[in-house]
Parts: sequence; structure tokens; C-alpha cells
Amino acid sequence: MNKIMLHIEGLAVLVLSIYFYWFNEYSWVMFVIFLLAPDISMLGYLLNSKVGAKCYNIFHTYSLSITIILVGLLLSNQLVLAIGLIWSAHIGMDRVMGYGLKYSTNFKDTHLNRV
Repeated sequence: MNKIMLHIEGLAVLVLSIYFYWFNEYSWVMFVIFLLAPDISMLGYLLNSKVGAKCYNIFHTYSLSITIILVGLLLSNQLVLAIGLIWSAHIGMDRVMGYGLKYSTNFKDTHLNRV
């Protein structure tokens, strides 16, 4: 049941991020280009699993993407807000597909399940 709730939470974040992106009439080309950008953090796995998990988790927690959204709102900076929404959409999309935060044991070991 908890796993299903985490998937639903991810779906809610994905849908809300896309809605607010659409509502603000941001570029869909930019959305498509940057949607997978947080996955660059997987390059940390080239060093080792511990560094890889830390890099991946930093870029795949809602706290960082929401902070970027808040900074965009506080500064009235549309580009920063758009990037935060894309980033949150990416994390939500990952959660819907079952990708969670990584454990340092193996890339496939996540807080949601073993991928």
C-alpha cells in the first residue's frame, strides 16, 4: 500500500508540474529538452556506487526542485520557475515509473523497490 501511495504522489507532482508549466505558457520545446537533464547526475556512478547514489539523490529529491520553484516565485524569474517545474515533473515521472532514491549498494536498489 505504501508503495502505491508513493507512485500516486509522484503522479500528482507530475500532473501539477505540467499544469503550472502549461498555465504559465512556457516553452514546450524547453520542457522536452530539459525533462531528462536531472539524469546527468547518474554520471557519479562512473566513480563508484556511493558517489553515484549521493549525486543521483541530490538531483532527485523534491526539496531541491521545490526550492528552485520558490526562488523563481520570490524573484519573479520565469526561467528559474520553469526549470523548477520541469525538474519537479522529472522527479514525479521517475516516481510514477518506480524509480526512487538510490541506496549506495547498487543502482537498482531504491527506496521504492529494486528496479
